[in-house]
Amino acid sequence: MEQIIVGMADCRVGKIAGQVLATYALGSCIGLSVYDPKAAVGGMLHFMLPDSGIDPARSKENPYMFADTGIPKLLEAVCGQGANRRRLVAHAAGGASLMDPQAIFDIGKRNTLALRKILWKAGILLAGEAVGGGNSRTIRLEIATGRLWLQEGGGQKSLVPSFPQKGVQTWPTGS
Repeated sequence: MEQIIVGMADCRVGKIAGQVLATYALGSCIGLSVYDPKAAVGGMLHFMLPDSGIDPARSKENPYMFADTGIPKLLEAVCGQGANRRRLVAHAAGGASLMDPQAIFDIGKRNTLALRKILWKAGILLAGEAVGGGNSRTIRLEIATGRLWLQEGGGQKSLVPSFPQKGVQTWPTGS
């Protein structure tokens, strides 16, 4: 397995079976993963702030730092590698309130609201999320299967069931 790290204010796309996109330590930041099960193309964005209007120069330098500039770039990147926007399955994690327990700045909540608004305008709804609260989170997206792993509070679970692999017939095994 080739692990591709998605750093803070970063975006990566994978389209080769065996690749895993991973982003760590999501506090108020949000990790957004999108995956096209038919094309087996996925992408991940780790954004820090909701609105690039607070620092337009910085958003030109690094659009992945902000939800409003990073999310469109992520969608453009996965579609540029063969994904179809209508088939994208989106999941998000993060948006916690770790360093701001009194919610004075409420960055996590503002990030979550910006994420939902931008995806809604793009015609994409979240299929799942682990946002808010006070836990740091890590997510990993397996490109071959579309499985998204969520790690928080010392445990790890599959947030998304595996999609059938491209070109591979899967048979039900019963319950």
